[in-house]
This record gives sequence, structure tokens and C-alpha cells, in this order.
Amino acid sequence: MEKILSRKLKKHLYVSILCGGVGTRLWPRSRKKTPKQFIDLFGEKTIFQRTIDRAKKITTPDKIFVVTGSIYVDQVLTQAPDLLLRNIIAEPQGKDTALAMAVGTAFIYQKDPEAIVINLASDHAIPLKETETFVKDLHAAARAAEELKDKIITVGIKPSYPHTGYGYIEAGDYQTKIAGKKIYEVAQFTEKPDRQTAEKFIATKKYFWNANLYTWKAKVFLATIKKIAPKLSQSVDNIRESIGKSAEAKVLRRVYKEAEKISIDYAVSEKAENLALIAADFGWDDIGDWNVVYERAKKDKDGNVVIKWGGNGGYVVVESNNNLIHFNNQLLALVGVKDLIVVDTDDALLICHRQEAQKAKEIVNKIKEEGKLKYL
Repeated sequence: MEKILSRKLKKHLYVSILCGGVGTRLWPRSRKKTPKQFIDLFGEKTIFQRTIDRAKKITTPDKIFVVTGSIYVDQVLTQAPDLLLRNIIAEPQGKDTALAMAVGTAFIYQKDPEAIVINLASDHAIPLKETETFVKDLHAAARAAEELKDKIITVGIKPSYPHTGYGYIEAGDYQTKIAGKKIYEVAQFTEKPDRQTAEKFIATKKYFWNANLYTWKAKVFLATIKKIAPKLSQSVDNIRESIGKSAEAKVLRRVYKEAEKISIDYAVSEKAENLALIAADFGWDDIGDWNVVYERAKKDKDGNVVIKWGGNGGYVVVESNNNLIHFNNQLLALVGVKDLIVVDTDDALLICHRQEAQKAKEIVNKIKEEGKLKYL
């Protein structure tokens, strides 16, 4: 890989991983106690472990921070034992990505006021064969954050189809080239357009999927939110003043209880005037539902994806095509069906059409309404 990072940048380069999602669309494997990032959806390493592997290629383990729910700290330590305990930030409750990213940055800033922070999500999937490209692009984003002084850098994903569940970033005027990557101004963000609008976006070749892959100088980000998101900034300042002190946990609980629940896109990205964009050259997926798992996994000659995750179960298929079969202890038999999701666990079974996979979230909501909380 070509040398992108200077010695100085390596010294001040950090990764902050958001690890708080519940993953209701991947029920019944993804549960409140063990959400999607901590399970082996593909029958191998967990998505979180893959994220950690990539992070360790970006920087050293002592510069990797994880922002997670307090109930997940033990799972983080179990799956990534070489992380420092003091680098795991336990959120008292989930308040969406704005506060999580800001708090991660605040803790890193307290350790290193010259820090440049690469934000990753624990539940994104990058093809293994494209790991080197991923690292190269994120290192280029870090260089851009370093050299462009007051810019927040976002890595946009080239859209492969008109997805209506993602946000879109419009690339504006070309600015410069850094580490072989063109840097553009950000013209605007559009959150989850309808299909017709998404098709128009793709046709222009100026729009990119928003993957929340932000890179910034810690001090630039903190200055930006002070200007455009004063409530968020005040929350972060209160937390930052308590870091390392006896009142830290108490302040975290109080601030999180009072803070607004809002995404980084609404709180910062749609208002900030100092955003710049790099186009990614790697493949990317937000593992948002079972159909995404199907699309990413290896298929047999009949187009079926078969994933066994422990247990002693098995499967038999007769005249069935393009199905996802995900199981552990039981024997699953499919006859004359196609395009189904079949996910079997010890206490719950999900069967749905692949194109209806996102509606698994509605099943979770119905289970809540009916008070069957043991299945969540």
C-alpha cells in the first residue's frame, strides 16, 4: 500500500466505533442482549470483530475507542480483548449517533487535543478482499482532515442501485486531490428519498450513499458543534469536564437523560458548511436486514444461502431456489419454495419473503405490543 500517513499523523490518528445498534430487522438472531454486531451472521467472525480487524489496520489498538451501551461492555471486551478498558465508553442509554459520536470525540480529545478521529460503525460490512482499499481510503480521509484544516470529511459510497433506506450526499464543486483522492465540497444531504428521487440522484452521478463514515480533527468537530448545535455542544462540554474524575459516571447519566435524541446527519451534517467528500472505492453494506445477508453470502448451485451457526442441526432442500436458510439445532426441510428467509433459533422461527425482510422490525414491534418480551 502506498504511504499515505506521515509519522505525525500516525501519532494522532484514532478510530471511534459506534456499537449501540439493536438490529431489530435481523430478529430472531439479533436480540436486545445480543444485537446484530455481536453475532456471527455469516457463520464466521462477528461483524464487530471484522470492524475491529479493519480498525487495527487503520491505527494501533491503544487508539481505538468504542462507544457502546453499558449492557454491552462485557461483550466488547470478550470479542476484542486487546482493547483498553478505559477506551470503552459506556452509554447509559441510546440517544442516536450525534451524541455518541460527539462523546467519543470528546474522550479522544481529552487524551490528545491534536487527534484526528475516524468514525466507524460496528455493523457495516466490507468485503474482505477490499480491506486494503478501505484502509487506503480512510487514511486518505485522515490526510484530508489534516491538510484542509477546518474541514469535516465524509466518505461517500458510490450507489449501485436506488436504495430508499439510505441517505444521499450530493457532491459539489471539486476542491483538490489528496493521497490520490479527489475532494469535493458537499452540496447537500437528502435523507431516505423515494425510489423515483433516488433514481434521479443516481443518474446524475453526483450523489453518494451516506454511510456515516466521518473523519475530523477533534478540535474542528467540537468547534463546529459549538457553532451550529449549541445544545449538543453543551452536553459534550459537561461530559468532557468530568472525564477521569469521580463524578464521570454520574455526569454521563445526567447528560444522557436530558440530551436530545438526534442523528449526526440532522444535528450536524445538514447544517455544517465545512463538509467535504471523498468517494469510496470499496464495497459497502449496512447489514440492515436478512435480504442483505442473503445478497452478501455465498450461494449454492440453486441460489440458496445456507448458514449454520453452531448446534447439531441440518437441512434438506427439494426443488427450492434463492432462499436464505439460517439455523442451528434443528433439521430444516424446504420443498418447492423460493425467495424465502428462514431463520431458526431455539425459541423462535422467522419465515418471510426476501423482499419483505425489512418488515421483521414490524414483527418485533408486535411482539412488544403483545408483551412477549422474553422473545426480544
